[in-house]
Amino acid sequence: QVQLLESGGGSVQAGRSLRLSCTASRSVVTNVCIAWFRQASGKEREIVARIFNPREDLRGAPIYADFVKGRFTISSDNDKNIVSLQMNFLTPEDTAMYYCALRPSFCSPREDDYENWGQGTQVTVNS
Repeated sequence: QVQLLESGGGSVQAGRSLRLSCTASRSVVTNVCIAWFRQASGKEREIVARIFNPREDLRGAPIYADFVKGRFTISSDNDKNIVSLQMNFLTPEDTAMYYCALRPSFCSPREDDYENWGQGTQVTVNS
């Protein structure tokens, strides 16, 4: 059982940047995928980015949703059990609750494949 905790959300003006962090417990001892999802009010949850995190080092290229390509960057620091989401050029459409999630296997775009979820951190982008 791994615990995830998001942080870094807040309210910003459009065009600004924000960095989210997802801290995982040290119980993660196998290769896993960690993803960022978001859910806007009245919308279904959607995947934002995902990255495969081996036990020792980052492997492979991150995968991003089309609506964040060129703006968001996901990265990991396995030694610190932290996955970050750097969000640049934010727009009001990015307003949502952002969640990190873990799959104890290779990455998947389907939320149902992820077994562990954080509580979420709210991101609000004002025009």
